[in-house]
Amino acid sequence: MNPDKPLLPQLFKGIALFTPGGDLIYCIDPSKQGRWHLQLCAILQEILDLPEPPHFLVPCYTATIDHWLDPRSQQIHTFAEAYPAVMRHQPVLNAIFGTGIEWQSASWQEGLCDRLVLSTYRSSFPQLWEDHNLIVRLDAPENADQPTMSTHTYSQSLVVGEPQPKTQGYVLRLFIAGHSAATERILENLHELLEEHLKHPYTLKVIDVISHPEQAEADQVSATPTLVKVYPLPIRRIAGDLTNVQKILRVLGAPEG
Repeated sequence: MNPDKPLLPQLFKGIALFTPGGDLIYCIDPSKQGRWHLQLCAILQEILDLPEPPHFLVPCYTATIDHWLDPRSQQIHTFAEAYPAVMRHQPVLNAIFGTGIEWQSASWQEGLCDRLVLSTYRSSFPQLWEDHNLIVRLDAPENADQPTMSTHTYSQSLVVGEPQPKTQGYVLRLFIAGHSAATERILENLHELLEEHLKHPYTLKVIDVISHPEQAEADQVSATPTLVKVYPLPIRRIAGDLTNVQKILRVLGAPEG
């Protein structure tokens, strides 16, 4: 077991903030007291070198989940909702928050989630409309005003031809066909495998070939599910059975111990 793997508390509030380009920054707060929307925007500004925190993404590009205890029945309940712009990311949300549920769709708020209004920010914040393969988790410290960034799921976008960075990371893509219970199981199992065995930062981007056939063609994917290791080179693929741990680790070039 990887000692650096963050454990999910039994009771917590989780908030995820996406960008229009598909990057993700999220937090898990057991105290349920942090002002996380502001903090997520501030860290996103730092990572993408934005001119100011992108508060205009809230609430349109957010999803929230609450694991709470009913004091009368002593039963743990889960409430999870996402705005329409990020409902397509349900497999990723279930993987990072350790759930396997159908998320409720939050209603658009008049005057806040107008797509035309949001698009006016594109010229000033072009980085938000680009895909940097980012998945960033913030951890809640004792001082809720000073969140810390967890690097186990964070890696900057790596482009073929760039010099190799000092700290090696993995860039992975998982190609699926539609949303189903089988897809959820594949993503959850793969997320657990990567957390346990990879010793470097990684990003895992989930791509639905039904919605993005051009991406499947660009990555030479002809069947689903397919896991593609984009970086480090060489590019490698494994299709079909993604339950064979040893085979996946060999494709990734990771230790099998």
